[in-house]
Amino acid sequence: MIITVTLNPSLDRTVEVDDLVRGEVLRARGVHLHPGGKGVNVTRALLANGVASRAVLPVAGAEGDQLVGLLVAEAVDVATVPVAGRTRSNVTIAEADGTVTKLNEPGPALDTADLDRLLDGALAAVEPHGWVVLCGSLPPGVATDHYAAMTRRAHQAGARVALDTSGPALVEALAAGPDLIKPNAEELAEAAGMTLASRADVVEAAQRLRQLGAARVLVSLGGDGALLVADEGVVAGESHVAAPRSTVGAGDAFLAGFLAAEATGAPARAALAQALAWGAAAVTLPGSQMPGPHDIDHGAVRLLPDVLSDERLAEPLAATG
Repeated sequence: MIITVTLNPSLDRTVEVDDLVRGEVLRARGVHLHPGGKGVNVTRALLANGVASRAVLPVAGAEGDQLVGLLVAEAVDVATVPVAGRTRSNVTIAEADGTVTKLNEPGPALDTADLDRLLDGALAAVEPHGWVVLCGSLPPGVATDHYAAMTRRAHQAGARVALDTSGPALVEALAAGPDLIKPNAEELAEAAGMTLASRADVVEAAQRLRQLGAARVLVSLGGDGALLVADEGVVAGESHVAAPRSTVGAGDAFLAGFLAAEATGAPARAALAQALAWGAAAVTLPGSQMPGPHDIDHGAVRLLPDVLSDERLAEPLAATG
């Protein structure tokens, strides 16, 4: 069973409009409400594809009760820790051309006892050498080195750690040696302190983070695909989405696909291919709906050669080139 920990979960409301025009009254084409938070979405994606997972998260107030109700309705295996305050609500505006605007609330503050109970709940369920997935932003007031502390405790319990966060929380966690990190291009550039104009830059930045302690770096690059940088070398791939609908949660589905493949002992290339297929499928769905087997098109994925040529590495990224 793959255990996810989301320190700052949310109710995610997505409003679909033709175009977002500031200062105008707009008519929504559709409204979707889903349980949210990176770890929550990873668990939802895994369960939608028959992979055992449990989401561990804090809940607060009426919004927390509503979040739990949504998870129960999806038959999500969830372990909750009641905390003070109220669970946050996030709003996403999704335009017809795929442009997404997000408004994220800060969420409730957690104290040391809350944080300890969350990790205790995760470690009580994790299997030997199993995955604990630490995801998302830190709640207000939580120290930026907290993911580092959680990683060390998880390792002491015999678990592997996958980390998906950003900013100082990501940088400070590297020294604790997470087994896998999953930054996007912006998060990787910030953590490595460099501009990413090509795949060669992405590989260099990922290697910098590996030198700081991360065992493997799984980088999602949006329309430019993804890269996995590890001891075994570099694996790269691309996926095609003809009609994007919402990118919310796509990175979480991407990570879930990779971990699901890892759970079966799949090699790195197969794991990356599955990650790309799950992430691409999520982009075609409304709101933060997670893809199931009938949504996923593995034929939309193209893996690049085992050893990337200098020419391929030097190609500019679409987002920056």
